[in-house]
Amino acid sequence: MTEQATRQAAMGSPSDEELVRRVAEGETALFEVLMRRYNARVYRAVRALLRDEDEAEDVMQQAYVLAFTHLDQFKGSAKFSTWLIRIAVNEALLHLRKRRRLVAIDGGSDDELEAGMKLVERNTPDPERQTSEREFVRLLEATIDTLPAPYRMVLMLREVDGLSTAETAEVLSVSQDVVRTRLHRARALLRDELETRLGGQLEEVFSFQAPRCDRVVAAVMARLGTH
Repeated sequence: MTEQATRQAAMGSPSDEELVRRVAEGETALFEVLMRRYNARVYRAVRALLRDEDEAEDVMQQAYVLAFTHLDQFKGSAKFSTWLIRIAVNEALLHLRKRRRLVAIDGGSDDELEAGMKLVERNTPDPERQTSEREFVRLLEATIDTLPAPYRMVLMLREVDGLSTAETAEVLSVSQDVVRTRLHRARALLRDELETRLGGQLEEVFSFQAPRCDRVVAAVMARLGTH
């Protein structure tokens, strides 16, 4: 498939379920469509945990390979995107354990919250930086990186990737009430004046540009032997 064709397919039909079925039946090249459709979401989820772009790409590739080899386990009881992101999050956590820098997903002390708030205050943009949208987005990315992992993940999945509360709860294996609580705390850390400026810029956070998308897709498809 050409790059243009796969991108067009990723933005329209066929559905995820149909693509999964066709890939499982032997049209393995169509897996590229699924990757391009969800590359940005998967990247953001993994990047939120690892806080390192190169490691995020490596983990993404492994997550895609796992998803491809276990497509028979996708039963359609949840959205394919939710199933895929959960695999990616689990791979990111495994990567963190391997490098012995795991941040507990189930916690976040008041001291951590207070420290995060102080860091946000120190990084409030001055008038000159307010004139540059990209500088503001970079500040926002840096601020999100300071949040404790539980709040960072929920903020990324809910506000940036647009997952529902139920989908986020399923990805993180927590209750919906926990998701709501963590999201509330994450928003509080960003300060009111910063939050009011997010608007349309929030979707640019940890953007997944075409070269990165092409690199990840090419690497995965090569590992799967479909090219």
